[in-house]
Parts: sequence; structure tokens; C-alpha cells
Amino acid sequence: MLVREAKLLNGTPEQYQSLDEAIRTAQFVRNKCLRHWMDNRGVGKKELYALCKHLAAAFEFAKRLNSSARQASAERAWAAISRFYANCKKKGVGKKGYPRFKKNCRSVEYKQSGWKLSPDGMAITFTDGNQAGTFALYCNGEARRLLLGSKINRVRVVRRADGYYAQFCLDVERREPGESTGKRVGLDLGLHHFYTDQDGNTVDCPKPLRRAEKRLKRQQRRLSRRFRKGVKAQSKRYLKQKRRVGKVHLKVQRQRRDWASKLARCVVVSNDIVAYEDLPVRNLVRNHHLAKSIQDAAWSLFTRWLDYYGKVWGKVVVAVPPEYTTQECSGCGYRVKKTLSTRTHRCPKCGLVLCRDQNAALNILRRALQMLGVEWNGTQGHWGTASREGTLGERGTAAGEGRPNSVSALVEPRTRIPALKGGEYVNSQG
Repeated sequence: MLVREAKLLNGTPEQYQSLDEAIRTAQFVRNKCLRHWMDNRGVGKKELYALCKHLAAAFEFAKRLNSSARQASAERAWAAISRFYANCKKKGVGKKGYPRFKKNCRSVEYKQSGWKLSPDGMAITFTDGNQAGTFALYCNGEARRLLLGSKINRVRVVRRADGYYAQFCLDVERREPGESTGKRVGLDLGLHHFYTDQDGNTVDCPKPLRRAEKRLKRQQRRLSRRFRKGVKAQSKRYLKQKRRVGKVHLKVQRQRRDWASKLARCVVVSNDIVAYEDLPVRNLVRNHHLAKSIQDAAWSLFTRWLDYYGKVWGKVVVAVPPEYTTQECSGCGYRVKKTLSTRTHRCPKCGLVLCRDQNAALNILRRALQMLGVEWNGTQGHWGTASREGTLGERGTAAGEGRPNSVSALVEPRTRIPALKGGEYVNSQG
């Protein structure tokens, strides 16, 4: 499934207000479905669908929203409920993610009805009872050709700080022809450098939030001065300044996503096997001294793009557990305890002196090749086929295998990985 986005332009204030009404109605339906599940034990997805029909009969504004959009809102509520059930079945102590009511929903989703695309793909018309009307679609030519030549499963209207957007969910599986480079890379993620590979090459993080902090603080101070305490309806100057603050955050978000996607694309295209450190970001951000820097680095966003591009180009992407990757010596395996301030790895057993990040990258690559059933001699720099079938762990992700609608997929078990001999891949079964 592909998602292509286009901005909705040339609409009147009344039209955009109709979109806001549709978004509020979708939020209302979702919250009502959630309340129905809380009050009635054993309610399933079928009962939530039936509730949408009763809501349309009881509330006139709910009736104006398209029936498929009401069902999509019920599906959102059921997705939160099913995720809560799945977390409860998992072992371990922690929050299970009990479903909560939405307060500031910013999107509404239509299925096959409630909208109509123009024959040339230049405009979209919303035909439900809210009467939002026709909007011009602003997107590039490639996205427009995909819209006209593909089946559109759903259309999602999203409200952001700089306007309204339409997201088209296309029934298309993206595949790109990839060339074998004969290279493999292990990536150690960090804050001093965004990542360090096994050869000592580093990439620094652009830190978009840190660069925008001065501008963001200035806009937030102006917003705070315009806030009237004890008044529910704020002034127009306050709402206008609120949108300005939102635009600053939106720019930071887009800079971070653009940089992460381009970097992940380069890494996947340049290598046949990519191994990265699967850091538990949720646990790491509990350190309040480093939480802002960790969030600004966007490790999870980068690794999701690695998984996605690995699937698109048919490359192997492996997520390696981070336990002891920094402490273990890449030369002999002896564990050397280090603090965060210790930047150099010195092994008292074999005498290896190396940058701690490069040492971790070597360990990450070695573990990934072991998971894939490939032997690699880190001293001589050659690698070949394992003597046994590779039994792959759950953390491995293969680009060429997996579900077509998922960004990341698991490596199929008992898959033999081709070996690299003389700069070319050789099938070990032949």
C-alpha cells in the first residue's frame, strides 16, 4: 500500500469550516464507540458498526457525515481496543495502553464513497452531507499519475498548521530494481554521532529542534502573553499566534523526516545487508537529561525508513538487540564496562584500542550475520556461507520477504542467504 499526499487549495472559508465539521463529527463517533465499549462488556467490532447507524438516526450532524466515514471512525476506536487487548496478553509489567477519548482529532477518513476525483486528477469533490465541495489538489506529477492509474482504497483529510491535506491510500506495492553492491554495514546509533559504521565512518545529526529552539521560544512567549486566563474562548490574535507556533513545530518535523528518509535511502541502496542497533527508545527517554536530544535524533524514524526501503529494494535489513554491543570487545569478546563519558574501547585481554562506537558497530554486524547464518571473519575481512541453515531470530527484518502492507517484516525462517565471493553473490545451494 502506498500513501500519496496532496494539499487542498482554492477553498473558501466556508468549505474549510465544513471540513472541520466533518473532523469533529468523526471524533464524536469514535468517542461514542469507545464509551459504548466501556459501558457494555463483550462488545465487538460488529456492535460498533451497528452503533454508527443509531448515531446517525439520533444526531443530525452525525447523519451528514458519510456512512463509510462513520465506519472508519468506529474502526479507529476498535483499533485502540484491540491494541489494548494485545498488550494485556503480552507478558511483562508496564502500561497496557487503555483506550482514551480523543480531544483534538485532526483527521477524517473516507472509504470508497463520500468523495469524487476529477478525470484529470486536478481536483477532488466531497459529496457527503457536510457539503465541503471541490478543492484543487497540489502535488507533483508522479503522485498525480499514481492517483489516476491506481485503485484508491481510502481518502484521509488531515488538518495541519499550514492547511488541509488529502492522503490517498493506493492499492499499489512499491518495488524498485536494486543492484547488488556486495557491501554490508553495521550501524551503531548514538548522540555524539548519529551513527557510526564498522569502518569508523560517522554521520552527524542535524538537530533540527535545537536549531529552531530560539525561534520557537520567541513564538511561544508571544503566545503566552496573548493567553487570557479564565476565558474559554480566546481572542483571534491568540489563535493566529497558536497557528504560528504550530508551523514552527511542523517545519521541524518535516526537516527531521526528510533527513531521516534520505539518509536511510542512501544506506540501503549502497549496501546489501544493513544491520542496525534496535534501541529501546521508550525506555531511554526516561532519562530527563537526554530525553530532548534523543527525541531530536529520531532513531526510531530512521530505523523505520531502513525497514521500508529494505523491502522496496529487496535488501536485507536486520535489527540487532543492543545488549552488550558496546561492552563486548569486537576482537576477543571480552566485556569491558564503560560509562557514557568513555569514548575509547581498550580491551585489557587482547589489547585492542578502538572508538567505542566503531567497536559496537563491528559487534552489531557480527551478530546480524550470525542471525542470517553467514560467517564473517572480522580480522581478515572476508565472509562466506555458514555450514548450517540459518535459524533467524524475531528481531531480524528482511526486505525481500514479508507482508506487502507492512513497512517492516520478519525474515522468513530457515532462509539461506547467498554468500559473497570475489565481489559477487554466489548461491550456497548451487
